[in-house]
Amino acid sequence: MASFRVPALRHVVSGAAPYLRASQRRWAQVHDVRFLATQQSNRVLEKYKEKLDQKAKEEGLRDIRELKEVYKDKIEHQRQKAFIKVPLPNAPPTPPLSPNASSPFPPPPPPPQIPAEKAASSPGIKTLSSYLDLEKTRALPQKELEAIWRLRHVDDKQSLCAVIPLDAYKTLEATAKKHPHFILPLPKEGQGAEIHFLQWTFPAENTVTVLFTHLAEYKLRGEFSQPHTTITHHLELAQDKGLVLLQGQVVEGRGVSVDEAKWLVMCLQKFYGFGGEKNERKRLLEMFGKGDAAFRVEDLVEEAEKII
Repeated sequence: MASFRVPALRHVVSGAAPYLRASQRRWAQVHDVRFLATQQSNRVLEKYKEKLDQKAKEEGLRDIRELKEVYKDKIEHQRQKAFIKVPLPNAPPTPPLSPNASSPFPPPPPPPQIPAEKAASSPGIKTLSSYLDLEKTRALPQKELEAIWRLRHVDDKQSLCAVIPLDAYKTLEATAKKHPHFILPLPKEGQGAEIHFLQWTFPAENTVTVLFTHLAEYKLRGEFSQPHTTITHHLELAQDKGLVLLQGQVVEGRGVSVDEAKWLVMCLQKFYGFGGEKNERKRLLEMFGKGDAAFRVEDLVEEAEKII
């Protein structure tokens, strides 16, 4: 994937992994969206096998299998608590649940709004002037500006960059303001699809960000979860040059490669770039935003497969 194959996002540095290019492979068959919890359960069982054997003997049982049968109800209750459920940020308050039910995690808090005049001095926000000399780049033709932007990031192996035409960006932003939270599937070879939570924030006049976080991480930590990828849209040259410059950073060691992060950004563009069209992606965004109980991860995955 040397570049995004749609006009809205162009010139992303380097190519994608082979399995992201295989259009015939149905990588996103989600047989059980809770596979992360199942894997965790297996690791725990292996780690404590010796102690479980001892516990079985103490209770007069033959092996761990009989022990699991005796404690079947309790095990199921704990497993349900670990299951990954689809977050519905704007859903109405959930009524009290029975002991065997699992509860959705709370909606994310609204992002802090930072006044535009303070954005440049805020340590958490990098403006476009952190990367380019704005006065000089304003005088450049579009093609030269795009080339300089790509070259600016080519040596950083954990970075992403793209150039978005202003009209296409306006569509993305308009959709994002209506639907600031969503989930996207990420193909994992031999494991189906891993689900990721995204959140748009608008911290400053010329800065718009998207935070990508593992859904499991977000469910556990909520507002304290650490994103694995941060995408920043810089709008300082939008009016003069008709372009929005995208810069992204993938945190090494958080379970997502740069190629996988590119996939998530491409999915983001496809789901948020539909404009006023009535299509399945818009329907899924609206259902998720409303907390519609009919929203299905399987439908999301099926739609994402069409992007390949």
